[in-house]
Amino acid sequence: MFLEVRDLSVSYGAVEALSNVSLHINEGEIVTLLGANGAGKSSMLHAISRIIPAKSGRIIFNGNDITGERPETIVRKGIAHCPEGRKIFFDLTVLENLQIGAYSIREQDIIDANLEKMFNYFPVLKDRRSQKGGTLSGGEQQMLAVGRSLMSSPKLLLLDEPSLGLAPKLIDQIFDIIREINHKEKVTVFLIEQNANEALLHADRAYVLENGRISITSENAEELLSNPHIIRAYLGG
Repeated sequence: MFLEVRDLSVSYGAVEALSNVSLHINEGEIVTLLGANGAGKSSMLHAISRIIPAKSGRIIFNGNDITGERPETIVRKGIAHCPEGRKIFFDLTVLENLQIGAYSIREQDIIDANLEKMFNYFPVLKDRRSQKGGTLSGGEQQMLAVGRSLMSSPKLLLLDEPSLGLAPKLIDQIFDIIREINHKEKVTVFLIEQNANEALLHADRAYVLENGRISITSENAEELLSNPHIIRAYLGG
């Protein structure tokens, strides 16, 4: 398995966000993690990228135990994290934001090639490359956040709520790009998404997280679109 999470628990003081959660992702997949606000979804990604420590459990990536690694080491091993809320640098230009995403790469030719790829995926970023990040629209900032994450040439992309706050047309565009990145660049994607309908349409497999525990595992994400529990809880049915 490409990524394996074994019995992972995460706590914030006395509050347990994840309790003995296990899941796996195969190389080349798009896997989505659904759940209500506060279910522990972001904590899962934060633990994988080592932004927060695990209380217990193990995280295995590409055959290596990365549970105790530093965040910068996680990036160098091939995991990039695009966080909820974009977290771009408002006072830096679009180009500078993208270049920061490649801080772990030493070869300038790879950085230049990745930059050209990002401008091909997101032409608006090329047009705005000299503008400060804070002057971009919400959709453009999301494109910049995704592009910055991809500048490190990741094997696994952790995407946290990429459609949050975007208009429907932009949501479609973001998901089309996610699928293209997965297919063309062979980047495996672990996706957290409030728009359950879009997530299930684009993902290969799905997990549902409720109260810090996995409650549903599906080998065919699209099948969950007809699951009565999913319809009631996440699709507004």
